[in-house]
Amino acid sequence: MAIQVGDSIPEVVLKIMGDKGPEDISTSEIFGGKKVVLFAVPGAFTPTCSAAHLPGFVASADKIKAKGVDNIVCVSVNDAFVMDAWGKAQNAEELMMVGDGNGEFSKAVGIEMDGSGFGLGMRSGRYSLIAEDGKVTVINLEKGGAFEVSSAEKILESL
Repeated sequence: MAIQVGDSIPEVVLKIMGDKGPEDISTSEIFGGKKVVLFAVPGAFTPTCSAAHLPGFVASADKIKAKGVDNIVCVSVNDAFVMDAWGKAQNAEELMMVGDGNGEFSKAVGIEMDGSGFGLGMRSGRYSLIAEDGKVTVINLEKGGAFEVSSAEKILESL
């Protein structure tokens, strides 16, 4: 079952790119004591993710942070190298680009997508959420293949 409003963000270790390569970062480090916007995409460098989803958060980062948000996190079932390269290609310096390489976070929140038919394997479904001190306060879960409710604009309306 997919994570719901009021649920706690599960404890999972993810990867970010550090100065010397990939580094572990736990969800408690990302969310603990903070107001966080997280959005998940099926894949870095894929059409909707690169043309609309990530660019919307890049363009709105200042407005989102002005609403008291500590971290804006983009997560995908990709490795830290790919997430870092995608972030650089998209000018996403204000965002935390997080790799869920094994899909453990996607599985833990119950929002997986089977992209096998496209050669992608198991991926994250598309969604966005707001969490305060590790508790989900808003979740915007897309129906398969859609990009309608998880945008930066929808998050701004909810903040």
